[in-house]
Amino acid sequence: MIDDEFSRIVNELEALPKGNITYKVIRGKKRMYLQWYENSKKQSKYIRAKDEIEVLTKVKKRNELRDRLKELIELESRFADVEHGNQAIVMEDAPKYVINTKDEKDYKTNVVLGKQLVEMCSSVREYEARECLCGIKKFLSLKSDGRICLLYGLRRTGKTTLIFQAISELPIDETAYIKILPSNDMAMLNKDLKRLYENGIRFVFIDEVTLMSDFVDTASLLSDVYGIMGMKIVLSGTDSLGFALTMDEELYDRAYMIHTTFIPFREYSRLLNISDIDQYICYGGTLKAGENDFDDLQLRDEGLSFRDDESTRRYIDTAIVRNIQHSLKCYKNGGHFRNLLNLYEAGELTSAINRIIEDMNHRFLVSVLTKDFVSHDLGSARQLSRKKAAIEGTTDVLEDIDVKQITERLVDILDIRNKDEAKVEITDAHLSEIKEYLFILDLIVDCPSETISSAEKIENIIFSQPGMRYCQAQALVYSIMKDKNFSQYSGKIKHQACERILEEVRGRMLEEMILLETNIVLTKGKRAFKLLFPIGEFDMVVADEKNCTCEIYEIKHSSEIVSSQYKHLVNSSMCEQTEFKYGEIKSKNVLYNGESTVVDGINYMNIKDYLCGIGKA
Repeated sequence: MIDDEFSRIVNELEALPKGNITYKVIRGKKRMYLQWYENSKKQSKYIRAKDEIEVLTKVKKRNELRDRLKELIELESRFADVEHGNQAIVMEDAPKYVINTKDEKDYKTNVVLGKQLVEMCSSVREYEARECLCGIKKFLSLKSDGRICLLYGLRRTGKTTLIFQAISELPIDETAYIKILPSNDMAMLNKDLKRLYENGIRFVFIDEVTLMSDFVDTASLLSDVYGIMGMKIVLSGTDSLGFALTMDEELYDRAYMIHTTFIPFREYSRLLNISDIDQYICYGGTLKAGENDFDDLQLRDEGLSFRDDESTRRYIDTAIVRNIQHSLKCYKNGGHFRNLLNLYEAGELTSAINRIIEDMNHRFLVSVLTKDFVSHDLGSARQLSRKKAAIEGTTDVLEDIDVKQITERLVDILDIRNKDEAKVEITDAHLSEIKEYLFILDLIVDCPSETISSAEKIENIIFSQPGMRYCQAQALVYSIMKDKNFSQYSGKIKHQACERILEEVRGRMLEEMILLETNIVLTKGKRAFKLLFPIGEFDMVVADEKNCTCEIYEIKHSSEIVSSQYKHLVNSSMCEQTEFKYGEIKSKNVLYNGESTVVDGINYMNIKDYLCGIGKA
């Protein structure tokens, strides 16, 4: 009977409006609004006077149903559940939950408790903790307010390790870990949560919860019932999009969100004991030792996710493409595919997402080639390369390469693949929606560039996982080896040419990396951006809007000090225009790989020191 009423109430809740009633005074009149969260932003809807009573009644009804659910579970906790053969031992000072006289082995999902859980936690004892562990611990320590915690990010970014590290600091007899399988559903999880609550479990960590096909549409049960009752629930999953969709619908304003996808250099360095900037550029984005799949020994020994083009493609397919497809398929029974439905039905959504990610990197590489090899200002690293070739009497083959033909070659490679594979033409609508999902997954971030002459901002897409971008760029660069213009050179010279292009790629990626990490740690009222002039640019400007001041930076992938590196920083016209628009320039800086020093009033700052320093600020 209790189970029947429980199910009936859950179904009724789905039909009632979600949100809270609030009032605003507009032109002296009090007006009612219904507030909720959508796309991670608070939304509100004006309730007309004639509808106020109806809406108030429904919201009140929803709150009453939630209270009744709590009563039902508390009622079950006082008596033995005859259906499961539990026998309650009632004592004068006994707690209000069932003490079972037999070992329960009939959980519907994969529940881990007691000694086995202690053993699982011991497997991560050797690992350093990610910074976001503090966020989980804060959630667990706060007074229960009905909210749950969402821990999400792409594969191999430390989620499972974080879970077991958090469990290690909790009373083990009040804690449970559940590993969800695709065959599980919310009904099964609900039965297990009720039983766990009866047995005194107050901390529950549910891993890979987005594997449940009905999770997105039923997730509010976890907060509306168990969260309200005081159970601390931490959900983890790789389907970040699934979590984002639940935040719009089922879990609006009822969840703490902790992201793991972005791993800044300072964390990567500390966790893996690696301090090499280039290694972070080439492989950064996932943790080799930061997360293990405890059920798959083969994956445990995979090594770096971005060690070659094949491993990168595999990661994109498993961590990103399947993430998007699974979440859209499960959300509203597949009713949210929008413009991507035709690609999905044609079986081409996977290749479309891959092509768009690859195209973003292709455009990035083309911009490196056209900007750094065609322009007259090739940068200090390029000048040093030419000087070295002249001194050593070697061939600087990049001077002779037809950049236009190389660029066309790269475009042809992608176009041929697209024409061979695609039956559905990718439109701007497809591109826009896929990019929207990549933003939600935290894979890409827009750090817009600004222009000195207008308020215009230019989209500047940065990959949060540098290893993914570099590996794909590397694969495209090596395709240049097939260009017919290279046939006149020896294999050694062609290899040198590709390495020099990759050096420029690493330089540009270093600029992106510093810009992204700076933006993330800046306080409100400050922002970092690349500033574009009609001729030339500042690699980074940090503007303080409150104090009307700024700092200007050049970023060099070099350990050498050359006066040409800071020629823009001492350009009086560029500095005057910058101060007119953003305020007094407080410092002029060059970030590079050498020792920190001051040259001609310019602060030369070591990149590693800078990145680790802003993380502590």
